[in-house]
Amino acid sequence: MVLLWPAGGLPERTATSADEELSGRVAAVRTVECAGGPATGDGASAADESCGEVDVDLEASGTDSGGRATVPLPTGAGAPQVEPGDDVVVTRGATPDGVVYAIVDQQRGTGMWVLVGAFVLALVAFGRWRGVSSLVGLAVTFGVLGAFVVPAVLAGESPLLVAIVGSTAVIVVVLPLTHGLSLTTVVAVLGTLLSFLVTGLVGALSVSALHLSGITDDIAMSVATRFDVQMSGLLLAGIVIGAVGVLDDVTVTQASTVAELARANPGYTARQLFAGGQRVGRAHVASVVNTIVLAYAGSSLPLIVLTVADSASLGGVVTDQFVAQEVVRSIVGTLGLVAAVPITTALAAVLLGGAVSREEAPPAGSE
Repeated sequence: MVLLWPAGGLPERTATSADEELSGRVAAVRTVECAGGPATGDGASAADESCGEVDVDLEASGTDSGGRATVPLPTGAGAPQVEPGDDVVVTRGATPDGVVYAIVDQQRGTGMWVLVGAFVLALVAFGRWRGVSSLVGLAVTFGVLGAFVVPAVLAGESPLLVAIVGSTAVIVVVLPLTHGLSLTTVVAVLGTLLSFLVTGLVGALSVSALHLSGITDDIAMSVATRFDVQMSGLLLAGIVIGAVGVLDDVTVTQASTVAELARANPGYTARQLFAGGQRVGRAHVASVVNTIVLAYAGSSLPLIVLTVADSASLGGVVTDQFVAQEVVRSIVGTLGLVAAVPITTALAAVLLGGAVSREEAPPAGSE
């Protein structure tokens, strides 16, 4: 990680993103006739678009002293719908005709903080100190992604190598931090790392064999054109990072299951512990596999709908690069999950069988 750590910070913003963003509050909305036809009673034109102007009270920021600006009413698919009192994001750009303002989004800061607060309270109320430690682990994960993974990728380092190093750091630090430093946690860490290597290898072979470029939408295209990033490597890095969250869930469960079996049955051999852990692992895999597929499909549902609608045959849908990319994500994650169960269970059966005692069980109320 030290060798890959970006020394120059994030790259400077390019001309395509040079407009200054300001915060403001909508003071008034005035609907006027659209160029394509008269406005209707509810403000919609013949083309089902509202036309007009918006008065926005701007907050002082940077080179802008604040004050009130009049901007066009946002129109088009996905345009923010504004009403008096709404907090909005406004861009300020210079043109030959002068300074131009435009509303580009709603301000969602307050709502997001409320959701984050509810998340923290629920986690701490249910998990108690274990919930607090999981929040610290989550902060470490975000720190690694924000301070190392993203800047290193933007600095031109190999996305796959950066993902492997960053994910390894998260595994080694977060698992003991969240679950405590014990032999069970050590087994979970080892099982996660070994399964992680299997996932990375299968992912690399799949991306290469299917000739996936990693450019399937406007966001990926923007990254490819603005930064020196290998997009197929970035795709693979995303697959690897995404798999870590599922792998550590399975490995911790398997290591804990075998540990509990050893505590409850001190006379069990490693073979018996392995067999018992495998039975639990099979049930876990059966449920998590569906979760993986639904998670990837749900996050990309609009693009999947568009791909299916534009394809004339089932073969065209399946072989489309975007669909193939999501299929690879799901299959690689599942194969890593399947590998994690026997790997971690075997490690736990060998290492925990004679080492776990009833005294190692956490005291009542500690979790």
